[in-house]
Amino acid sequence: MKKLNFVDIFCGAGGLSHSFKKRRHNLNLAIDIDETSTLTLKKNYPLLKNNIINGDIKNIINNKKILKLKNKIDLLMGGPPCQGFSTANRQNIINDPRNELYKFFIKFAELSKPRYILIENVVGIQSKANDIIKKLDDIGYFADFRILQALDFGVPQNRKRLFFFGIKKNTNQDYVENFFKFLEFYKSKSKKFLLKDALFGLRPLKPKKFKNDTKNEYFESGFNIERINKYRPNTYLKIINSNKNIKYTYNHLARYNNDRDKKIFSRLPQGCDSTHKSIEDIMPYKNRSKIFKDKYFKLNNDKVSKTITSHMKFDCNMYIHPTQSRGLTPREAARIQSFPDDYFFEGTKSQCYSQIGNAVPPLLSHYICLALEKIND
Repeated sequence: MKKLNFVDIFCGAGGLSHSFKKRRHNLNLAIDIDETSTLTLKKNYPLLKNNIINGDIKNIINNKKILKLKNKIDLLMGGPPCQGFSTANRQNIINDPRNELYKFFIKFAELSKPRYILIENVVGIQSKANDIIKKLDDIGYFADFRILQALDFGVPQNRKRLFFFGIKKNTNQDYVENFFKFLEFYKSKSKKFLLKDALFGLRPLKPKKFKNDTKNEYFESGFNIERINKYRPNTYLKIINSNKNIKYTYNHLARYNNDRDKKIFSRLPQGCDSTHKSIEDIMPYKNRSKIFKDKYFKLNNDKVSKTITSHMKFDCNMYIHPTQSRGLTPREAARIQSFPDDYFFEGTKSQCYSQIGNAVPPLLSHYICLALEKIND
């Protein structure tokens, strides 16, 4: 297997690059504007901390370190923020300046001239797909895109994302189609999992008792770092943890919930939302139930999770634990996203939820990596 030298811009907490690193490819540079995300990346890859930059791509695109990468990297990848195109964004902020950040990704590609290009984004950016493919064509790349469903690759959540793949025009154009064909092959071979597989073995918790108590940790509501009681991991955990013996649980802390929310959490059956009759007497906004039908949602253990998103930084009412009267912890969300249990997230709980929700599931990136290795051999 030929090793790839790669750069990850808009890297976030490292979900896309994690599997490439795990398979011993070389991370030459990672860039993100969010400081906490880059601290998370440095925490998990301390030997690469000098290759991880916290900064705005618009301001550092002509940095000497970046210009030195010209013709020296094999793969440029990343997920430029495009909030206005997200179906989770109810305001659909079309004029959000972040919607244009994909152009800086393409500019970076023009400057660095990698052999391969990989762009991840929300499905809504499909309206810009022809423009993106044309811009990549203008700078010398054959490119195409596909919508990938994470659950097809063993990630236990319903998560559709659009991926562009491009290759330099001095290479066989068929490689683009072959890349997606290899992904189809791996999709057919991957094991499929449910929510209960992801939540398996984590210690039961109760919501934190005091709303503004952000500094103290309690046994009943969990710890940021806690030694694990031994248990036999299931198949899903063996896969995401690469069969490693994990000794500690990270970021498994429940957040505060008020008494009304805890009643709602306990009454709702699995798989039900705000419109369910069991909570109609205590449901806030009950006169506008159709508008707020997804204000509360209890996940179903025997199905895949709904999409893990950065909205969890505000509350987890749409991500109620299937058997415990509380929202998901950051570790539970990370499990559903297929992050390994020894991947530590820096920052507050809200910052952890944001990093996890914005990430590419590492298990999906694993199969993307395998497909790219196939055409790179």
